[in-house]
Amino acid sequence: MRLDELLEEIPFYNVDVSIKDIEIASVDMDSRKVIPNSLFVCISGYTQDGHDYVEQAVANGASAIVAERPIKANVPVVVVSDTARVLAMLADRFYGYPTKALPLIGVTGTNGKTTVTYLLETIFNKDQKKTGVIGTIQMKIGDDTFPVNNTTPDSLNLQRSFRHMLEHDVEQAIMEVSSHALDMGRVYGCDFDVAIFTNLSQDHLDYHKDIDDYLRAKSLLFSQLGNTYAKHQPKFAVLNEDDPASTVLKRSTAQPVLTYSCKKDADVMATDIKLDAGGTTFTLVTPIGSISINSKLIGMFNVYNMLAASTAAIAKQVPLATIKEALDSITGVNGRFEPVDEKQNYAVIVDYAHTPDSLENVLQTIKEFAERKVYVVVGCGGDRDRTKRPLMAGIALQYADRAIFTSDNPRTEDPAKILDDMTKGLSVSKDNYEIISDRKEAIQFAVEQAEENDIILIAGKGHETYQQIGHVKHDFDDREVARNAIRKKGI
Repeated sequence: MRLDELLEEIPFYNVDVSIKDIEIASVDMDSRKVIPNSLFVCISGYTQDGHDYVEQAVANGASAIVAERPIKANVPVVVVSDTARVLAMLADRFYGYPTKALPLIGVTGTNGKTTVTYLLETIFNKDQKKTGVIGTIQMKIGDDTFPVNNTTPDSLNLQRSFRHMLEHDVEQAIMEVSSHALDMGRVYGCDFDVAIFTNLSQDHLDYHKDIDDYLRAKSLLFSQLGNTYAKHQPKFAVLNEDDPASTVLKRSTAQPVLTYSCKKDADVMATDIKLDAGGTTFTLVTPIGSISINSKLIGMFNVYNMLAASTAAIAKQVPLATIKEALDSITGVNGRFEPVDEKQNYAVIVDYAHTPDSLENVLQTIKEFAERKVYVVVGCGGDRDRTKRPLMAGIALQYADRAIFTSDNPRTEDPAKILDDMTKGLSVSKDNYEIISDRKEAIQFAVEQAEENDIILIAGKGHETYQQIGHVKHDFDDREVARNAIRKKGI
């Protein structure tokens, strides 16, 4: 594509030389990835500024630069007021507006995003549609998987991924959408058909100034569904009627709203809910009929996840029988209430719960079927919201018979300081908990203490296969550490 054609998307820009005959083969924001005939867009980040890497980009073959200020370079420099916003526009145009042709569902909320995307993937696969999924764990196109660095990638990689999906015949895209991504404009240019809200509880207050600002960021997904209606491309907001935040989100969208609930009148409801250690049964009541669900997923939080996915699937005209077939077939989600089974006579469960609300949900579920003692191994991430640390510790002690407080991903913080933040306000006797900073030792301690019919919850990291200490990610998988500890102990 010619540079002048690509820039037709941008309403105002300044450039001092002719750009008519410049061919652009690639758009990039990382100077190390620039190839000949690339357009290099300078993005100012938290720790690095792309404007400082123009020389490297040109050396690697960039044929033009987009920047927020005049820069000396021996290639044309296009100056705009906001390169992050312009990058989204350029990426969308360069990759041919992929989400205009690719149906797209976005899932936002504090907890449940990954599980809901997984449920939707299974539902659409049962409906004979090839899916593409972008989330916390990975990006999937059909059965192929690719690593991701953020819950929601930047606008350039998003549009590149959507184009890749179209080229590989994906019929339904599903994406986790974080509050950071919404606030930073990473999803600018994405044409969502369905936006799903799971729930809102305390998280990311290291980034957002308060819970209201966190909700404001979430609401952007629903306002960005658009303000007009098209019969050939209907749009829907899917909201959790049992969460008070949905009141704000209803006012944030012009599109039709579909609600789901376990407690109130809603468009889609779960009734006759029965929970036990083997799974969950309920009646799915919808505008197109009712059907019984027999799921192997455990806990009320998973009932809500199944409702969210089912409501979105109904909006996309998936038959109820297909939804039932999918929900009944799912055995579990990677790192979400995932058992570690080495035939031991006590249970070990690994879960991603890393917020007060999600930890409470998981522990409440465990207490419903626990026969003896419940142990919880839990920590809090470094360089993140400090106010949730004592809340996490308090919830651990409220529901567990014994807590082992340990490191999560300390990042650049001192693990001892994080643990002090968690425990300094505890009013209970220290007989109820241990502080073991080394996460491997903490997991091993819990396993050594467990007796027949006890339950150990290892919370906070779930699917993650690393522990970040400083700026380095070290190999670490809670499931493998637990598995090795169980084997070492023996049944």
